[in-house]
Amino acid sequence: MTSAAARILKGLGFAVLALLVVLVINTFRQGRATLAAAPAPPKDAVDAVRVAGHLSQALRFKTISHEDPKNDDYAELDGLRTFLEATYPKAHTTLTREIINGHALVYMWRGTDASLKPVLLTAHQDVVPIEPGTEQSWEHPPFEGAIADGFVWGRGARDDKGSLIAILEAAEALIGEGFKPRRSVYLAFGFDEEVGGLNGAKRVAESFAAKGTRFDYVLDEGGVVSDGIIADLVKPIALVGVTEKGFVTVELLVEMPTGHSSIPPPQTSVGILAAAIDRLEREQLPPRLTRISRRLLETIAPELPFGKRLTMSNLWLFERLVVSTLTKEQATNASVRTTTAPTVFEAGVKENVLPSTARALINFRILPGDTVDGVVAHVREVVADKRVRVKRREGNVSEPPPASSTDSRAYRLIETTIHQFFPQALVSPSVVLGGTDARHYTSVADGAYRFAPMVLRKRDLPTIHGTNERTPIDAMGAAVRFYMQLLRAGD
Repeated sequence: MTSAAARILKGLGFAVLALLVVLVINTFRQGRATLAAAPAPPKDAVDAVRVAGHLSQALRFKTISHEDPKNDDYAELDGLRTFLEATYPKAHTTLTREIINGHALVYMWRGTDASLKPVLLTAHQDVVPIEPGTEQSWEHPPFEGAIADGFVWGRGARDDKGSLIAILEAAEALIGEGFKPRRSVYLAFGFDEEVGGLNGAKRVAESFAAKGTRFDYVLDEGGVVSDGIIADLVKPIALVGVTEKGFVTVELLVEMPTGHSSIPPPQTSVGILAAAIDRLEREQLPPRLTRISRRLLETIAPELPFGKRLTMSNLWLFERLVVSTLTKEQATNASVRTTTAPTVFEAGVKENVLPSTARALINFRILPGDTVDGVVAHVREVVADKRVRVKRREGNVSEPPPASSTDSRAYRLIETTIHQFFPQALVSPSVVLGGTDARHYTSVADGAYRFAPMVLRKRDLPTIHGTNERTPIDAMGAAVRFYMQLLRAGD
């Protein structure tokens, strides 16, 4: 070996050693999170069983939102409103109530200091339908509101009547103990969140804007205390949504001459459309880390086994590897890319007749940084077939809303309250993967945050919008105490 080659090898060895030193230093530079010391919350005497009973009754109202509003039964919403009036008499006496667009409920609890910006707590009254044919798979009928095995069972128990009941319970309890807020408190309960909130929360937000009402912050559903869902993370983590994904649905339409199936063309309308959908599923928008997802990875990294901790603490080198790993799991894939989901396929009327039209709907949940126009352009580019007409569906379309600050007084208040009630949990900002009513309020609030004070475990994931939706009885009591303390501390 020549001396020059030896010097090169020696230099490479030093470079590798230096790289290893940098990687290890970065890995251990950020130690395990020191959970913020928060004072113990007041020992509010909340009867969780009683609260669960109220949720049980609320679940019996079939306040289902359908894609076609003509199928909605608004009498069920009227029944729920009457139930709330009877169940929370102090709130309905002390707070003023306004009904917007027939069914959206807005309550105002006037504060003693008009110079302070008010706060807004929100939830929604509506629920998704039960998928036909799955009714027999429920352990308890979905609209019975059964209380059994430590849970309240029924459609809407988690999404989102649990939050609605907990918020009103908190207001009722605070009024009962003589609490009077310094800053005004608003409660807003939309009635069509599950189909976009265009007639509920959007109209409420427009009403606030017309009156010049601006909020210090709005707190909606979205984030939860995740326990056991992130692989290898032993500690629970409270995910506070500071933004959410956008939403757009693209229609694909193929029109061909009809005829007898015995003499088919080389490709039928169904085949052409199926091929286009296959291309969209194979060639999705590229995955990437957002600023918020980086913050989340940095929060959990010190709590993970050494290998994962090393890669997540050195994203400057391992970002592509980390992103690639995240895309391999269904739940984490959605956190790093705009997702592509074919949801509707319609074609044909008879087995021996060539369908003249084939139609599909592709739903995209848009990662912050991508846009609605960018998604539609991507669809056109990937489909690349003049026989397939690409059209953006109007109506329920939204860009990803701007991310709210994690340095604000409101975020710190939410974070501190979480530490009080979930002392073992890490806290991190996050991107909510679904849509919430909060996006409609971003124009009338300094900050829009998404967090429901309930623990979500891996076993619970399939029940949300699925079979056997349920909420633990004790979780309802804890949620009431959380909202009580949040309103007290907010003053």
